[in-house]
Amino acid sequence: MPSTPTVTGRFAPSPSGPLHAGSLIAAIGSYLSARSQGGCWLLRLEDVDEGRVRPGAADIILRQLEALALDWDGPVQTQAARKDVYQEALAALQAQSMVYPCACTRQEIRGFGERYPGICRPGLPPGRQTRSWRLRVPDLLPPWEDRFHGPQQLPAPQGDPILLRADGYFAYILACVVDDGEQGVSEVIRGGDLLTLTGTQRYLQSALGLPHPQYGHLPLLCNADGSKLSKSTDSPAWAGDPSQAWEETLRLLGWVTPPDLHAADAPVWRDWALTQMTEEKLLYRMTATGQ
Repeated sequence: MPSTPTVTGRFAPSPSGPLHAGSLIAAIGSYLSARSQGGCWLLRLEDVDEGRVRPGAADIILRQLEALALDWDGPVQTQAARKDVYQEALAALQAQSMVYPCACTRQEIRGFGERYPGICRPGLPPGRQTRSWRLRVPDLLPPWEDRFHGPQQLPAPQGDPILLRADGYFAYILACVVDDGEQGVSEVIRGGDLLTLTGTQRYLQSALGLPHPQYGHLPLLCNADGSKLSKSTDSPAWAGDPSQAWEETLRLLGWVTPPDLHAADAPVWRDWALTQMTEEKLLYRMTATGQ
């Protein structure tokens, strides 16, 4: 019988638009890490926020990954049809008093600043109705270690995070944790913009009795004004040559690539990169990139 892979990685873009250059780092990085260890690489389209989904974006993303010769295992999982699963997870947290109802409006929340001060933690103010549900988090989250950045221990960046929004959509943080647990994801290689969120996700995993994947956060690409490349800021979609995408992505990860690979087909780049993935040659060499 074939052996069960010991590593399961994943790439989980949002179908709110085509992949951009910053997305390619997470896609290629997570693929190389999982495949070089003989593991599975799963593809999940995180469409839990249905209001941000753009028609045709999911199919474009699949074609972009195929052009890069990034093959995935099993069916592509989506989130929009899994609301019952997320509701069950929320109910389990409610039973443990790990969550509480919140009556605050978006305007009120903006007025609090970057961190929610826990206005509704003691109970809903008189005359107010439940709008959302929040996770209770401690002032300082338990420590954990990032594969590339080392030991981490930070407070939750936004305070008690929302798990169920006022518009009825479940939040990314809950859907992502539940899906990673159900799919058996053992490592998460993704962009550095999510580094500060990881402690909260790990706390939520513990609350739901789910295992902790190993996390590694890759360098974050920024626009000329210093803002991160993202679909939410209308960063340009990647529409270039797959060979160039491989070469530039590996350079951003600190790799030195041979000149004879310039303009090679995507499968050639993929296979070469996999042969270079050893414990001595890390996926992301922070010292080489100066980060």
